[in-house]
Amino acid sequence: MIFFGHTLFKVNQLTSPEPDPGPAPAALPGKLSEPLRAELIEFRRDLHMHPELGKQEFRTTAVLKARLEAAGLRPRVLPGGTGLVCDIGTRDGDADGGGDTRGDLDEKDATDGGADGDATRRPVLAIRADIDALPIPDTKTVPYRSTEPGRAHACGHDVHTTAALGAGLVLAALDRQGRLPAPVRLIFQPAEEVLPGGATDVVEAGVLDGVGRIIAVHCDPKVDAGRIGLRHGPITSACDRLEVTLSGAGGHTARPHLTTDLVTAAARIAVDVPAVLSRRIDARSGLSVTWGRIESGHAPNVIPQHAELSGTVRCLDLPAWREAPDLVHAAIDEVAALHRAKSTVDYVRGVPPVVNDPAVADLLREAMTARLGADAVEDTEQSLGGEDFSWYLEHVPGAMARLGVRAPDETRVRDLHAGDFDVDEYAITVGVELFTAAALLDARA
Repeated sequence: MIFFGHTLFKVNQLTSPEPDPGPAPAALPGKLSEPLRAELIEFRRDLHMHPELGKQEFRTTAVLKARLEAAGLRPRVLPGGTGLVCDIGTRDGDADGGGDTRGDLDEKDATDGGADGDATRRPVLAIRADIDALPIPDTKTVPYRSTEPGRAHACGHDVHTTAALGAGLVLAALDRQGRLPAPVRLIFQPAEEVLPGGATDVVEAGVLDGVGRIIAVHCDPKVDAGRIGLRHGPITSACDRLEVTLSGAGGHTARPHLTTDLVTAAARIAVDVPAVLSRRIDARSGLSVTWGRIESGHAPNVIPQHAELSGTVRCLDLPAWREAPDLVHAAIDEVAALHRAKSTVDYVRGVPPVVNDPAVADLLREAMTARLGADAVEDTEQSLGGEDFSWYLEHVPGAMARLGVRAPDETRVRDLHAGDFDVDEYAITVGVELFTAAALLDARA
């Protein structure tokens, strides 16, 4: 049993038994010990019970900090008060940690030889995890259901966080044994779900200084636990938020010719703006404007003086995303002008696409192959979802893998951002060992 805050609970078994991967193509240290494996399951469930929204992740930050410090590491809270950065090994060879972390490794790792390489001048490999939750209710009936009304870890950030923590504990143990050949930096990032994303604050805080590469995972309920999805190039899409306000002279519905018919104007903007854009940008860019809200008027016989539309702009292509604000703004103004409506556009920059660097994606493929074999890696498509991991890739090369979380007996695909979202917790083990293998293989490059 392990105690987190005021929560005490016991793990009897994993969600599903760990499959036998057969002999691994590469012999790497960093396998999880059984005690740490069980602790990480409990840690994830504790996070799941206590979800916190973006920039409010104070408890999450505190429990992460406490566990890292218990391993002899020195995590640093980010300037906003939530989120952490923690270095394992340093450039001058003086480990940024202490204490006995040997128990975080599988016993057989104790016989593995140390990896060669000089850690004193190597760029840091960063492992990023997002720690925030979503403002939706948890509808599952499980012992670790959210205790916070209207909040849930419905995107798997608790899994990302736990996998990064576990990797940090294992790598710290290797470092104490003199077997970590190059420094690694853990980034526990707040506010991924808040546009334009907490990643921009992390970058501004200088956390990427000295980083050569950065890696991450994102839960994918379409991929079986024990597998990951990878691709070169874009793996997510750009996502921006769009708010449109229309105004004009209202009046009686009996005399629309004497008014600015804002209901019609809003309807035409909703329909015509996407059509206009489809003729002003290459169709292969995948630029898509989708409305989530239209609001206007209060009475059936009154033409209102105000109307509002809200939606998102998504784009598969990075150059097209850079052009999108001007194109969208112009299209809205033109359609509004046809109906004599005055338009005000608030275009909120969100995130660019996550564009996987081919070399770093290949590093993740090699790492997964070393752990579970080549069959554990599958090709994946580019999604229309947004992810602020993309902001890091504006500064350093990196890659994100889709972490399989579907249980073997799952009869349907649980959707991300749904109240009943859950995972096969074997994915935590896979995430830890993917990260540790990538760190060791990166150091050998």
